[in-house]
Amino acid sequence: MTALRFDPIRLPSECEELRKEVRAFLADEVAAGTFNPFQPLREDADAREFSRRVGARGWIGMTWPKKYGGHERSFLERYVVTEEMRVANAPVRRFFVADRQSGPILLRYAPEHIKTDILPRICRGELCFAIGMSEPNSGSDLFAAKTRATKTDGGWLINGSKIWTTSAHMADYMIAIFRTSPSTKENRRHGLTQFLVNMKTPGIKVNPIGQITGQKEFNEVVFTDAFVPDDHQLGEIDGAWKQATSELAYERSGPERFLETYYVLTELVRAVGPDPDTRSAEGIGRLVAQLHTMRRMSVSVAGMLQAGKEPVVEASIVKDIGTVWEQQLPHRVRDLAAFVEEDAGNRETLENQLTFAIRTAPKLTIQGGTTEVLRGIIARGLGLR
Repeated sequence: MTALRFDPIRLPSECEELRKEVRAFLADEVAAGTFNPFQPLREDADAREFSRRVGARGWIGMTWPKKYGGHERSFLERYVVTEEMRVANAPVRRFFVADRQSGPILLRYAPEHIKTDILPRICRGELCFAIGMSEPNSGSDLFAAKTRATKTDGGWLINGSKIWTTSAHMADYMIAIFRTSPSTKENRRHGLTQFLVNMKTPGIKVNPIGQITGQKEFNEVVFTDAFVPDDHQLGEIDGAWKQATSELAYERSGPERFLETYYVLTELVRAVGPDPDTRSAEGIGRLVAQLHTMRRMSVSVAGMLQAGKEPVVEASIVKDIGTVWEQQLPHRVRDLAAFVEEDAGNRETLENQLTFAIRTAPKLTIQGGTTEVLRGIIARGLGLR
């Protein structure tokens, strides 16, 4: 049984200085017209030059060794950068997955020549990564994966498909899990291996999946005898489940897991103005208190990552609570906004944001692991199953 720990961690002074730097940088980008922080539905997801400028500031690969282009800063400093980028609705999609989880996996499992080639390019904001986990007909059951990697001379041939692969349409690389052996009765997790896949490899086709919001960030990726060389195998053959579990601690615990619809809360505060009625004040206060609690939990997990721990259960709790909250937030804001007086167009931006947030909300409890899967992980970690 795992004992839950959410140590009370305060951000040190260097984090607050860094926050000022990031805010000033983002304000300059907004002023230059790079992005509109009040418009969550944008066509600037593939913001190549913005990514390079973020890399030039040293804010990608912040915690990685300097020999690979990193900056050896703390997970708490990285937390601050992520938080400010998310709150500002900055177009981070091109580099964020590589920074959050793909880079750490390469650091841990890739051969040296791969690390010296790819990691510095991630840090410079030049590369985009996708994650290949989910498959058709297997949902969030990672261990039901059927896409096969078959051994051949000098490498592996991949056949099958992955689905819901965010950013695969613009990714340079994918880190994916493929079946290399059958599972066993004793261990259904057995038989999966992790690979680094160059997305320009012949035999890979990317099919965009449209969303109700108009976005096309999800994709189906079909592999037909796509060749992956031996040196692109990451870690232990048939043992990827252990690596994936560790990887998801990075994916599930950050502030992006409760701030994706945050913009509707700040816009509600603007709409009600400096003198809200009692109902609005109480409702906003309750939401802010909940937000503060989740933030403290997320900062605590960042502190544990900084200490070299793998807080898988705690990260799952942050993701579970956070995504349910951000999914429900637009509906709560809409209820509170019902009594806001419509004068001087003070509701137009809020209404536009609510329309988008309510449409995008259903996906939030699916990406990064469904609520049901997360609660199974939590229950297992607490010795309840």
